[in-house]
Amino acid sequence: MRFIKQFVIAFIIFMIIDLLWLGVIAWPIYQKYLGHLLVTPPNWPIAVLFYVLFIIGMIIFVIDEAITTKSVSFAFRRGALFGFFTYMTYELTNWAVIATWPAAIVPIDIAWGTVLASSVCGLSTWVYLKFIN
Repeated sequence: MRFIKQFVIAFIIFMIIDLLWLGVIAWPIYQKYLGHLLVTPPNWPIAVLFYVLFIIGMIIFVIDEAITTKSVSFAFRRGALFGFFTYMTYELTNWAVIATWPAAIVPIDIAWGTVLASSVCGLSTWVYLKFIN
């Protein structure tokens, strides 16, 4: 039951933050650099699969331990590392194998992944400790 609660909290926070980023803030950037690669509308089943798996990863590697140790600061710090390494892996792989992958998008996405995972892990831990635990 603890995992389900962690997942629901993290999913809600993740969706709010990431959809604001993708739908409003970063859309012009992605159109400029990746417009030729974008699928409109997105393939939502695949997007949801990514969200579910990424959130499970954050719970396993960050959120659960942060809740166990009651450390929101741990969640923010370790979440930043989780986001940095996962998004960096994605970006560098794309840059290495996709001929038209724009170098300009690489630092933007890595920074975003770092901020996103840090925020989701930290806020999810805080919400859980404040209202559930």
